[in-house]
Amino acid sequence: MHISCNNQFAQLSLLDCFASNFENGNLDAARETVPQAEWDLEIRGDTNNSKYRVWFYFAVSNVKNKQVCIFNVINFSKGRSLYREGMTPLVRSTKRTHWQRIPSRNSFYYKSPKHKMNYVLSFIFEFDNEDEEYFFAYSFPYTYSDLQKYLYQIESRKLSFCKRELLCKTILQRRVDLLVIGKDPRGTRNSLSQIESRRGERRRVVFVSARVHPGESPASYMCHGLIEFLLSSTPLAQLLRKHITFMIVPMLNPDGVFLGNYRTAFCGLDLNRQ
Repeated sequence: MHISCNNQFAQLSLLDCFASNFENGNLDAARETVPQAEWDLEIRGDTNNSKYRVWFYFAVSNVKNKQVCIFNVINFSKGRSLYREGMTPLVRSTKRTHWQRIPSRNSFYYKSPKHKMNYVLSFIFEFDNEDEEYFFAYSFPYTYSDLQKYLYQIESRKLSFCKRELLCKTILQRRVDLLVIGKDPRGTRNSLSQIESRRGERRRVVFVSARVHPGESPASYMCHGLIEFLLSSTPLAQLLRKHITFMIVPMLNPDGVFLGNYRTAFCGLDLNRQ
C-alpha cells in the first residue's frame, strides 16, 4: 500500500493510520513494505522550496496492542545529522504527553543500498495501547501556539520590567513578537546597541533571537529558559535588568514553524541568508 499526500493539512491514510494534519506536522507519504510491520516514510519538502527535507512530525493511530513496527525515513535532504552521533527520534501519545526518546538500541541511521545509498533513519517501536494515538518527531516540537500561550502568561503577570510588542506580522498574518526586558522597557530606542530611558539614561542592549530556522526547535527551549531566568527574582537577574535592556524575538519564522518546515519561511526563502 502506498499513501501519498501533497497537502500538509490533509489526512495521509484512508485507513486513519498516518496523519500530519496538525500544527508543525510533516509527513508526505507512507509505503507499507511489510504488511502491518514495516513502512517507508517520506518527508514533505519545505513550503515553496522542496530541497529541504529534514523535519518530520506525524501521528499514527488504529494500531494493535503489542504491534511492533519498523519505520524508515528514506528521503532526508542531507546526510550530516546528529542521528549519526547517537540522537534518536521522539515519541509521545495522547495519554502520555511527555516526549521520550526512542531507545538507542532501536534506532539506526545508515546509508541504505535499497535507497541509492542515501541516509535512512530506521526505528523500531512497539505499540502498547490500541486506544491511543502516537506521535513521532525529529526533535522536541515547540510550536507557534506554544509560544503564544507562554507570552500571554507573561503578559498577564503585568511585570513592570517586561513589555511585549508586536514587531510585525508574517505573510500568513502570524505575530512576530518582541519581548523587551529591563529596568525601563518603554524607553526610547536610539540604536540596536543602546536604548535611552525616560530619565535620559543610556543603557546597553542585548539582542536575542530564535527559530529563524523552524526545524531548530531546541533554540525555542533555550530561549524559553533565558526568558524565565531574566524574569526571575534572583539577584543576578535583577542586576542584569538594572544595567541592560534585553530585546528578545523568540520566534523569527512563525510561518515556517507552523507549516512544519525545516529551514525556510512560507515564501521558500532561508531567512538567515537574506
